[in-house]
Amino acid sequence: ALEAETLFHEFGHALNNLLSNITYPGSSVPRDFVELPSQIMEHWVLEPEVLKVYAKHYQTGEIIPKEIVDKLDKASKFNMGFITVEYLAASLLDMEYHALTEPVDLDIRDFENKAMEKYGLIPEIKPRYRSTYFNHIWGGGYSAGYYSYIWCGVLDSDAFQAFKETGDIFNREIASKFEKEILSRGGTKDPLEMYIAFRGKEPGIDALLENRGLK
Repeated sequence: ALEAETLFHEFGHALNNLLSNITYPGSSVPRDFVELPSQIMEHWVLEPEVLKVYAKHYQTGEIIPKEIVDKLDKASKFNMGFITVEYLAASLLDMEYHALTEPVDLDIRDFENKAMEKYGLIPEIKPRYRSTYFNHIWGGGYSAGYYSYIWCGVLDSDAFQAFKETGDIFNREIASKFEKEILSRGGTKDPLEMYIAFRGKEPGIDALLENRGLK
């Protein structure tokens, strides 16, 4: 399942580039929006209409049984509450560091503890990354931006819901609108404006919570 998910993910990036209709290809897209075209594609991986096209036994041609698909889906949601909270804790820690406006001498452990107490993190859960090895935010391209992963998750989950709401995950009208308002525009407009032009509203978190088994 992971290999298929990766294939769909990277195909989303490919579509974003192939369908780009801007003067200067490669126009910078904000970090917290760039994964929407790729991550939305992952939602099709386990859909029955898609599985019957590619998820077949290599000898018999039998389509993967529903029981196995259900197990894969349940496994993907295992421990998701913990995973989500530890990720959010790391995102908030990132923001706490980048909210500092002056150079300071810090006791790193004390800074972390106070930051997490501020947000009410329970002792049983720690940030996914501790300060001394949080490479994403120390020159890894995600300074004050580690939240981008889950924000893109909010976007792709809500965007896929637009297809689900029609009862047709291959709805051509929605697909054309996604191509026109998102894929073709690169970084030429404000991301939220682009998203609202596609969806007709700002993104909500309900679809993400449902996908993670948290609602």
